Amino acid sequence: MSTGYLQTADATLPLLTPTAPLSRPAVWLSRILSGLVIMVMLVDGAVKLAAWRVVTETMDRMGYGSSESLARSLGIISLVCTVLYTVPPTSILGAILLTGYLGGAMAHVRIGSPLFSQILLGFYLRVTAWGALWLRDKGLHAGRLSR
Repeated sequence: MSTGYLQTADATLPLLTPTAPLSRPAVWLSRILSGLVIMVMLVDGAVKLAAWRVVTETMDRMGYGSSESLARSLGIISLVCTVLYTVPPTSILGAILLTGYLGGAMAHVRIGSPLFSQILLGFYLRVTAWGALWLRDKGLHAGRLSR
C-alpha cells in the first residue's frame, strides 16, 4: 500500500494511500447495514414526533416526565442525526451524533429493561452504523475521520 515517502526534518515516513478499490460484497454489506440503521432510526424519530402515549409513558418511567414536547424534540434530533448519517459527505458527522444520541438509550438500565433486547439496542446500532461506514470508507481503515 505504500506509494512513496514523506521527508520531514526528523524522519522519512511512508505515505499510505488506498490503492485497492472496495470489494463488491463489502459495498453491498455496507449498504444493507446502513439501511437497517437508517430504518430503525427513522421509525424511532417518527414515533417520537407523533408523541404516542407509549413513548411518553416510557419517558415518564425513565424519570424524564411525560412531556410531549420533549418527545417531539428527541424525534427531531433523531431524524436530523439520521439524515446526516444518510448523506455521504456528512455520514461521519452523522455517525458521531448517532453515537451520542444512542448513548442515552443506556438509561433503560435504570428501569430494569431486558439487557439484550432494549439496553444493548443502542450499542448494537452504534456498532452497526460504524461498521457500515468502515466497510465503505477507505479513510476509516487508515484511522482518518475526515474525507
